[in-house]
Amino acid sequence: MKKFGGIKIKVLVLAIDRDDDFGKKAGVNGPIVGRDACVDAALKLSLADPEDSDANVLYAAVKLYDELKERAEFEDIEVALITGHPEVGVKSDLELNKQLEKVLTQFPADGIIPVTDGAEDEQIFPIITSKVPVISTKRIVVKQSESIETTYYIIYRYLKEILSDPEAAKIFFGLPGMMLLIYGIARLLSIKYQQSVAIISSTVTGVILFLIGAYFFAKAFKVKEALNHFFTKGFIQFVSIVAALFVVFAGTVNAYLNLERIALELIGRYPGTELLGVVIFLNAINTSFVAALGVLMIGKVIHSYLRRDHHIWYHISGLLLLPALWVTIDVTTLYALSILSFYSMEFLKKGIIALGDITLATLVGMYLRDKVRGWGKVEAEGSTA
Repeated sequence: MKKFGGIKIKVLVLAIDRDDDFGKKAGVNGPIVGRDACVDAALKLSLADPEDSDANVLYAAVKLYDELKERAEFEDIEVALITGHPEVGVKSDLELNKQLEKVLTQFPADGIIPVTDGAEDEQIFPIITSKVPVISTKRIVVKQSESIETTYYIIYRYLKEILSDPEAAKIFFGLPGMMLLIYGIARLLSIKYQQSVAIISSTVTGVILFLIGAYFFAKAFKVKEALNHFFTKGFIQFVSIVAALFVVFAGTVNAYLNLERIALELIGRYPGTELLGVVIFLNAINTSFVAALGVLMIGKVIHSYLRRDHHIWYHISGLLLLPALWVTIDVTTLYALSILSFYSMEFLKKGIIALGDITLATLVGMYLRDKVRGWGKVEAEGSTA
């Protein structure tokens, strides 16, 4: 006895007709179980359409059944036919799944040997393997080579997908159509303006390359989605970002133009080295930098409040922490300039202010987190309603 995984098994030789030629042409309704019934069904289809390959598939399944039966390699063996639906796809696969369950109810196989006539019928192999292991496969090739049939099926499937998918149609038909249209207009213009043929050719080539490049760039970086998000959800944050950038820009330019005056006020002399100038510059832009962060955080708070985002407590805490950040930058830069000592009263005072600000931000954040925790639940319930 043949063993599979160390266990005697029952094997089902299964012929597959995904587009239901048996039903359309011969009036044979699946599933068909048993050798005699399968031979009778194959004969009916052969008489109805002698050129249909599905009849040969069923004959091949019966022949394989006879060979395996004669060799007695398995505990038990049966042959069956399942048919799908003329609307190949979800509808036909659901029908095949239903018929396969009926066949397995009559003959509880441990393994299946599918017999098909090409790549289309093999699309249902995942359905089969979800119920019973496929221990072998057999493909029947009639009148044409296997590679030609497979290539034809692949081309047919992708052309059908392109025609039914608007996005794919834009790429495979829209872009070539646009290029041919622009090129055709350019050729017509060159008839009248022969002296400008080179200029027209270069212009058309540049326009085509620009449009194609812009399209692929927009697709790769999802520009459409980003703009849609910007105009529908992120406008407030965008405004706050732009405002923050202007604040930083203004503070940076002002600090750069008045660096010598600021240096005289801080250390009483001009910066003698680039490093010293950088530290003075950092101290000078401290206020504008923290103010820009404040503008940015205010934008996030407003955005979160209007959208009832429960993370608003996090943004408010961040906003409250900005004074501590300002103190930290001010103290460290003044210490680097040897203006402030860690043991001075000024340092102690600013340290207490920073610690107090951190404590306040933490307590406010903890309080608000509990208060607005339900915002997210309300929004989720509203979206599912």
